[in-house]
Amino acid sequence: MTPGRCRYFLASALLGGSLAAAAAPLPESPQALFKDLFVAVQSARIFPDGKTFPDAVPREAPAKILERFHAERPASPEALKAFVEAHFALPSPVTAPPAVASIVPIDQHIDRLWTQLTRSTPSAPAYGSLLPLPEPYVVPGGRFREIYYWDSYFTLLGLMQSGRHELAEGMVRDFAHFIDTYGHVPNGARTYYLSRSQPPFFFEMVGLIGGDDPAAEFARYLPQLEREYAFWMQGETGLPPGGAHRRVVALPDGSILNRYWDDRDTPRDESYAEDVKLARASHRPARAVYRDIRAAAESGWDFGSRWFADPMERSTIDTTEIVPIDLNSLMYGLENAIRAGCDRASDAPCVHDFIRRAAVRRAAIDRYLWSAEQGAYLDYRWTRRAPIARVSAATLYPLFVSIASDAQASAVSRTVREHLLEPGGVVTTPLDTGQQWDAPNGWAPVQWIAVEGLRRYRENRLAEAIACRWMHDVDAVYRDSGKLVEKYDVINTNRKGGGGEYPTQDGFGWTNGVMLKLEALYPRDAALRQGESCPGPQDK
Repeated sequence: MTPGRCRYFLASALLGGSLAAAAAPLPESPQALFKDLFVAVQSARIFPDGKTFPDAVPREAPAKILERFHAERPASPEALKAFVEAHFALPSPVTAPPAVASIVPIDQHIDRLWTQLTRSTPSAPAYGSLLPLPEPYVVPGGRFREIYYWDSYFTLLGLMQSGRHELAEGMVRDFAHFIDTYGHVPNGARTYYLSRSQPPFFFEMVGLIGGDDPAAEFARYLPQLEREYAFWMQGETGLPPGGAHRRVVALPDGSILNRYWDDRDTPRDESYAEDVKLARASHRPARAVYRDIRAAAESGWDFGSRWFADPMERSTIDTTEIVPIDLNSLMYGLENAIRAGCDRASDAPCVHDFIRRAAVRRAAIDRYLWSAEQGAYLDYRWTRRAPIARVSAATLYPLFVSIASDAQASAVSRTVREHLLEPGGVVTTPLDTGQQWDAPNGWAPVQWIAVEGLRRYRENRLAEAIACRWMHDVDAVYRDSGKLVEKYDVINTNRKGGGGEYPTQDGFGWTNGVMLKLEALYPRDAALRQGESCPGPQDK
């Protein structure tokens, strides 16, 4: 066996059929530790936010707390809350960074926010859900008190722009630590997130800190890049056409593409009551519903019509039946990053292997996920062998990782102008469902994927129009409220976004990062005064 293949298959073997490649058992989630107490607390909804109790820190060993709970049997919600408060240290109430007393330029405000959003947790309390990390990191803000996977790439864009290179490099080392410790990057730094990941942006983070020589960093982090790849591809060998295992699906021609998944099929710790309610409304086996909910959480787009059989009805969620274009685009990017790292490491067999893998994936994406008729990349429902004929902003991911041909990129640009471009930027989907990953919401990561992808194909006018509209939407909300938030209404501009399972959060890491990066790319547009118009989205 060749050296490159040997290393890749070693990583795959370490993963085996288990949750991860850690040498020691994974820490248990609060749901596993506190059993019927956990169910009682979350079912009674004694805290407005379902994330509060999973983030609480036990004051003594779980067995001792359970023993006391079974002895006392607090019956009322009030008694149950009193029990929890006696035996757990609850997380501090969510406090967003305060609104600025007087409006300063937004880039100055963001530079100050980095300090407020930075945390350092080299150790974590016993039996708590927080996962320790060796280096300081930036959190999104609000209820999101810990580091999150895909959020952090967009945050790093701004940290690098702010000259916070040491902090950015430390966060990359944190994610490498996650891969070394657990075999993958979890959704976030909590034990209850360990059963899933998020869109695999680690290679983009590594390339970002590499500056003008990303291949050097790809070579440096090659063990972690390959191990993450093995996590996503576990089960590919011997999978028959039409079969699926964890995060891989074998399509009718035998080619392998990826899907979102979660290794658990129980209600999420942080949204237990909501998940139980949805499963009851679905009239499907509850464990299948829980798996699909969790898989949607792995996508980062939780929740939106992309994952629903009936786009207007969340109870029809069927995420694991879908081969998504964004994930498979990122996997293509990861394959090319590994190839570049192996090339720098002079591992020719590995280079040839990953050239082949990327070529096979690109061909499968063209065959199953590209629609010439709609001029868009679409998700594919593998269980029905049919594309899902709904356009979303995920159609821009192939441009972001340079999969598309020039003709495909031109067609996607037309589709974006016709169906997704709004006064405040790119809308996530054209459907208004009440879900936060649908209209009228736009999100910072979507804007960056759009702008950077379009720029790579010289669709410069459309890229600039999106960037300008988004910057002005964010700036208008900032000037009105003194805050930056996680999502925005891009149809009815100058408003925060809404919908979803929780109120719109302030902070906010990825908005800050994308805003700084876009301002640096388009300083003249960022300087436009109120009432002045952004450039039009005409061709080229």
